[in-house]
Amino acid sequence: MEIELEVKRAQKGEKQSFAKLIRHYQVHLYRIAYAILKNDSDCADAIQETILNAYQSIHQLKQPNYFKTWLIRILINQCNKMLHQNKKMIPFEKLQEPSYAPKEYKEVELKELVNHLDPNHRLVITLYYFEDLSLEQIANLLNLPEGTIKSRLYKARSILSEWLSVSKERVMRCE
Repeated sequence: MEIELEVKRAQKGEKQSFAKLIRHYQVHLYRIAYAILKNDSDCADAIQETILNAYQSIHQLKQPNYFKTWLIRILINQCNKMLHQNKKMIPFEKLQEPSYAPKEYKEVELKELVNHLDPNHRLVITLYYFEDLSLEQIANLLNLPEGTIKSRLYKARSILSEWLSVSKERVMRCE
């Protein structure tokens, strides 16, 4: 699919082109929303609002080749808005979670571990490794200096490395 061509068509009002774009990026949207919100229901709400906002304002997008980052920016803003609105509510499940790191596991999947990182580290890891965005793109999306993104990536990698080494030790003790 030629993304820029579909974006231009969508900007001219072709609903099918916009739908193709959303279908093309739906997995990306979910992965990013889940990295921030960690709740399927909230992810669905955030994605729905993102799609509506993007559809209503697609004519404002000046450079079609930036559609993906533009869409992700709308999603991140929507997720942050939802987090801010839900800040006062603590889900029952969270009351039972003593820490971000999983307690017992024998086989570790990296994506599972990433979901246990704090939100800032989880988002940067997701955007960099799973969405293949550059450090510069992530910095622009999050309105942060590139150095901050680098340090968050470094910290997240360190945490993941530590968890993986702890996991390996536990597996060796169980064998």
